[in-house]
Amino acid sequence: MIDLSALQNLRLRGDFTIVRLELTNEPIADAIGREARARTRIVGRGFDLLIRAGLSQLELSVTLYHEILEAAKAAIENPPAAIRELNEGDFDRAAYQAHEQFGEVSPQNLDRMLQLYGF
Repeated sequence: MIDLSALQNLRLRGDFTIVRLELTNEPIADAIGREARARTRIVGRGFDLLIRAGLSQLELSVTLYHEILEAAKAAIENPPAAIRELNEGDFDRAAYQAHEQFGEVSPQNLDRMLQLYGF
């Protein structure tokens, strides 16, 4: 079971911080209006995550890996070469791979994923 409280105000590898993590029953849309599982607001190296409630543990884990990796890329001017060219589909594949390789998302596993991608 994913402990979301362990991810609140969490300092991550690369000097990133999950400032806030909130679940919502309201629909979430991405920047171009498509339905989404999550939305992340980036302020400096801080991340505010809004995630749709009711996801399975697998969906929640993969969503968190995806959002953190994508936000880490967007938060810095010169991201590591390993993720510089990733698109939305690539982030999904990377998130599923992280879940398979490291297991269910946790503070330690998020750091492992970030390390794998050069942070």
